[in-house]
Amino acid sequence: MTKILIIDDAAFIRMRVEKFLLRHDFEVFLAEDGQSGIDLFKKELPDVVLLDVTMPGMSGMEVLKQIKEANKDAKVIMLTNVDQQETIMETVKLGAKGFIKKPFEEDKLLDKISKLIKT
Repeated sequence: MTKILIIDDAAFIRMRVEKFLLRHDFEVFLAEDGQSGIDLFKKELPDVVLLDVTMPGMSGMEVLKQIKEANKDAKVIMLTNVDQQETIMETVKLGAKGFIKKPFEEDKLLDKISKLIKT
């Protein structure tokens, strides 16, 4: 079963994405902040991480850096409501494999995850 880790400070987003992914037979893990997300990543070794760009405390970019340090092959999709090219470019340089704009479209999210799993 494919493991997906969702790291997002917004409970509504975590629950919405979790509910959607469970309907598609993914195993889902949830983290509400950067540090707990990093800890879960190291423990569960998910196939894909869905990571919020903007979180209090530790930013999504810092979480991405630490995840890539732990596993350079980690597959991370950024969840964002930020529409800034600079932010997008920076996370791509750090190793993000794509973006999903919030509020997300279910078909696009499933398509991105499916493509990443196949690579």
